[in-house]
Amino acid sequence: MSNTIFDRIGGENAVEAAVDIFYRKVLRDPVTAPFFDSVDMDSQRTKQKAFLTMAFGGPNKYSGKDLRAAHAPLVAKGLNDSHFNAVAGHLQAALEGALVPRCFHARRAGRLSSHVLTAAARASGRIASRRSTRGQR
Repeated sequence: MSNTIFDRIGGENAVEAAVDIFYRKVLRDPVTAPFFDSVDMDSQRTKQKAFLTMAFGGPNKYSGKDLRAAHAPLVAKGLNDSHFNAVAGHLQAALEGALVPRCFHARRAGRLSSHVLTAAARASGRIASRRSTRGQR
């Protein structure tokens, strides 16, 4: 078996389940939901599944925009660090709460979650033009 995150969490089925859970959380959160008011969620889920598959070391079928270009309209709507952190928290919860327990015992789940959040932090840097909430009240 491969040592990629993609394979360790259970491959395509796991990513599909995680993305579905992730967007349920994002769309129920009053902090993040407004950014998706006019989004075709079926298309968004498809793009996110392809992106996470690629990011987790699975087959690269992602053909979407780079992270900065993809998030530019959201930055224009006010996307900032607090929104990004909320989304990252929903991703972590979706992975840890729904998928990882099926594949790992608790200690390994924590390590995998750490790898995923490190990847998310790198992604945060690629959305460099987003607004920061530091110093704002």
